[in-house]
Amino acid sequence: MAMISHLSEIQHTSVMSQEVIEWLVPKPGQIFVDCTFGAGGHTRELLNAADCRVIAIDKDLDAINGGEKLAKEFSGRLEIVHSSYDKIDEVLESKSLEQVDGILIDAGVSSHQIDTDTRGFSFQRQGPIDMRMDQTQETTAKSIIEDNTIDELANLIRKYGEERYAGRVARHIKEACEAGLLHSTADLAHVVSEAIPKRDARQRRIHPATRTFQALRMVVNGELEQLETFLQKFPKLLLNGGRCAVISFHSLEDRVAKHTFRELAKTSSLPPKLAEQAGERVHPICHVLTRKPITATEDEIARNPRSRSAKLRVCQRSEFEI
Repeated sequence: MAMISHLSEIQHTSVMSQEVIEWLVPKPGQIFVDCTFGAGGHTRELLNAADCRVIAIDKDLDAINGGEKLAKEFSGRLEIVHSSYDKIDEVLESKSLEQVDGILIDAGVSSHQIDTDTRGFSFQRQGPIDMRMDQTQETTAKSIIEDNTIDELANLIRKYGEERYAGRVARHIKEACEAGLLHSTADLAHVVSEAIPKRDARQRRIHPATRTFQALRMVVNGELEQLETFLQKFPKLLLNGGRCAVISFHSLEDRVAKHTFRELAKTSSLPPKLAEQAGERVHPICHVLTRKPITATEDEIARNPRSRSAKLRVCQRSEFEI
């Protein structure tokens, strides 16, 4: 397995880094968790903004190894952990920490993962049908294709890719796989493109294989489930006044973050005493700071097209006990 030791030197632009700093408001002595370290862009911004400490998490071994240089640069203030952010409670416990001042998630695939042929994330590059963020896990995109029936595969593509022609795409993929015609991401992209009606494909602003690749990637890495698990855990891990920021690139992820934040802010419509008697929430667990998601500026989109679909939502832990 090839390792990229110079990941921190790869050209990488963190999405909405200025907005992240403005909303997390780092101060000296505070502790933050960057749940999706990647190439370390957001982590660096936090460490430069204040004399704070960052616990960085990533399940990509390339990111872990590539972060060594940054860890040395900010010695004593940065620790990088190979883990999945849905296990953030276990990570903090291993550092003898119960609560932190802020948490950041930049969900989805990183620029490095997309741009590395051997990782198999991109339909525009020739590589294995892999798509694993954690190279130590066994499940790959190819095994997902092989282990699911046409109907099961169609359901996954429909749910996670919101692909209108999921049934046709799944059938074409399975037939190609069983005929021994799927050897690379280029093969997969071709098969998916052939399954999409030409008229519809011409009308799309995206490559015909985009949604299917997205669906397979999300299934392989359990991305939506990982976010859902994290969102159940994070309130107890924040100090009073602590903030959680989530950047998402997919409508399903943004929807989960939006609904969770809103639920955490809800209180009973009953008077306090009656609410307590009814076992309903009297005080909010968190306050939603971004009523509408923050999006990238036109200047940032021009510099970094990946930021076009990014949405940032932020909430703040209330002073009331959970």
